[in-house]
Amino acid sequence: MKIVVLDGYTENPGDLSWDGFERLGAFTCYDRTPLDNVGMIIDRIDDAEVVITNKTPITEAVLEACANIKYIGILATGFNVVDGIAAKKRGIVVTNIPTYGTYAVGQMAIALLLEICHRVQNHSDSVYRGDWESCEDFCYWLNPLIELADKTMGIVGYGRIGQVTGAIAQAMGMNVIAMDEYQNKSLECETMRYVDLDTLFKESDVIALHCPLFPSTEDIICKDSIKKMKDGVIIINNSRGPLIVEKDLAEALNSGKVYAAAVDVVSTEPISANNPLLKAKNCIITPHISWGPKESRKRLMDIAVDNLEKFLAGKPQNVVN
Repeated sequence: MKIVVLDGYTENPGDLSWDGFERLGAFTCYDRTPLDNVGMIIDRIDDAEVVITNKTPITEAVLEACANIKYIGILATGFNVVDGIAAKKRGIVVTNIPTYGTYAVGQMAIALLLEICHRVQNHSDSVYRGDWESCEDFCYWLNPLIELADKTMGIVGYGRIGQVTGAIAQAMGMNVIAMDEYQNKSLECETMRYVDLDTLFKESDVIALHCPLFPSTEDIICKDSIKKMKDGVIIINNSRGPLIVEKDLAEALNSGKVYAAAVDVVSTEPISANNPLLKAKNCIITPHISWGPKESRKRLMDIAVDNLEKFLAGKPQNVVN
């Protein structure tokens, strides 16, 4: 059996092993494959039965040209890079990795928030520049410092990741309100309750996005929803870029309606030079690294291998088509 990985570098830049796949067949891994070069994608897949991809698209044209494909494994939770309908018509099983970075993503959401509250790197850089040794006072701060205790975090999407973020927020003394289509009432307590979206916008000091990207959640943060928010709200997004209308958020940051924002995802990735958030006030942008801890990527790799093993055993799991 021939196995081809089309874009393995972000999953494994060298600190993990592909051994799990290598023992299952003739294995080839490409670090990167140009996303828009259909001819190269087809050439690299060639007669492979198994294709592993992260962001390289597998379109109907690719499937039409690569008739040997039996299985496509996606190295991510999102599966829109594969034409699932066209794959199903050809009897091709498509799988994803539904849960691997729960704690890493929740941790990153809080890291982004704490950076807004304390600007740790900014102050450390200042000390190394010599500012503290020449200071007349025993301490100083370059930005407003924010204590989170007794403030309210609104979490849009209270699944596994949202619950991790919520638990950390509560541990810091915050109150959590959450909006989710599927409510687990057993999670409600003195410091956590479910609310509707308008209430969440109205009452939150911090809003964290942990919901999937659906037509109902696309552009959930926009000019109209921002109007409903408190003046000086903080917005955190390390879920999906298109949840936010970036132009509207940039305008709200520049006007001061939104005090600060931190995003690990944007609408087009890699980020485009004309993204309005790049010039917005008080906005932190990181390059989609929430999933990146080695522990999280190792878990992803193990599940990806297990997905293929289950398929080969006639018991496919995590099938998305």
